Amino acid sequence: MTPRIVLAGRPNVGKSTLFNRLYGRKKALVSDISGLTRDFREELIILKDQEFSLIDTAGVYESASDNLSLSVEDNALKVIKDSDLCLFIVDAKSGLTTKDIEFANYLRKSGILTRTIVNKCERGAARLNIYEFFELGFGEPLAISAEHNIGIGSLIDEIVEVIPSYQVNENNDEDAINLTIIGKPNVGKSTLLNSLVGHDRMLTGDIAGITRDSISTDWEWSGKRIRLIDTAGLRRKSRVYQDTEKLAYFDSIKAIKYSDIVILLIDAIDFIDKQDLRLADQVLTEGRALLIVFNKIDLVKDRAQFDHEIGKIFSTNLIQLDKKNILKVSSLKGKGTEEMMERVILLYDEWTKRTTTAKLNTWLNEAVQKHQPPAKAGRRVKLRYITQASVKPPTFIIFSSAPDSIPGSYRKYLINELRNAFGYNLSPLRIHFRKGDNPYVT
Repeated sequence: MTPRIVLAGRPNVGKSTLFNRLYGRKKALVSDISGLTRDFREELIILKDQEFSLIDTAGVYESASDNLSLSVEDNALKVIKDSDLCLFIVDAKSGLTTKDIEFANYLRKSGILTRTIVNKCERGAARLNIYEFFELGFGEPLAISAEHNIGIGSLIDEIVEVIPSYQVNENNDEDAINLTIIGKPNVGKSTLLNSLVGHDRMLTGDIAGITRDSISTDWEWSGKRIRLIDTAGLRRKSRVYQDTEKLAYFDSIKAIKYSDIVILLIDAIDFIDKQDLRLADQVLTEGRALLIVFNKIDLVKDRAQFDHEIGKIFSTNLIQLDKKNILKVSSLKGKGTEEMMERVILLYDEWTKRTTTAKLNTWLNEAVQKHQPPAKAGRRVKLRYITQASVKPPTFIIFSSAPDSIPGSYRKYLINELRNAFGYNLSPLRIHFRKGDNPYVT
């Protein structure tokens, strides 16, 4: 099993900054705001050709005693207990604190292999403070600056030396499906993820906005490797005021761009509104594969009326989606999630599907004979050749005598014919027109 390294310490000592530095790119949210991280984030990293699992946790031993803060700390301590190596991050600028000593006592009693990492040592005066951290009892403290990349090489040497690892698995993420769950605050995104993986991976509660980071969880369903990504609730951009919410908003938008499939989760009781439609449009504009899932369906009293209202909205506002892209679940009770995952796999297969050029051109000739494109200035517009340029989403290029003269209605006709001919029932499709003859005819 891959060794797990956990970054732990008080809030705002630089754990997420160090996580990003070791991971190699900005993955965790970073800010001067204390307590920004709530759920733990876990990613595979490669250090000196060896594979490790790196975990960023929320700050522990805070003074706050509200239920959410206690849940956040309890979640972090559970993860720390299950690690192979704890990197205890402390702040050189603030020096040794009572809370640092309390947490060190906890780590010693737990018997967790621990190393003290003194962060924010970019200045000489701060580096002089590292000796007071000997008092924590975990050997010689290591001085670093995660933000300025100082001492990171020595830290990597220390990690590789103290815990054994395995060689790199070169096929880690190539075949994993990136499945992102988005939606407005408090619609049940984290509850849905927990229901899928079978344990409380994400913090949940009645308070809106508990999730801040986009948190990924590796999972397997029916033999398929899935990377589940839970995101912060997305309110309308004009209503995002707090700095923490702004960071979470842009992190969620970035998660959509790197997804294969997006589940837009909607509260069935609140029904659908303009913000949900904006989110759906944004996903489709990015070319991501989309499923719209209504959660808490068990609380809907009149299901027939509910289905009727859904049909009316989607027939006018999201006509590019098929009714098969719309599902109903109860994440709290686990109802409908099996069908949802079956639909995810079907959608992914379509989204990555390639169709041969020969079959496409046979189809194009039949489609044109069935319905000719509108004429331009009395002259017939010719569609000469089609080829599939890419997948994710399936994208097709048609060579034409007058590409700019083809109206949007005819593009829609061709997309519908493509769907019917090749079984694209769920995936978004793109068709581009270019001027030219068949490139293979001389």
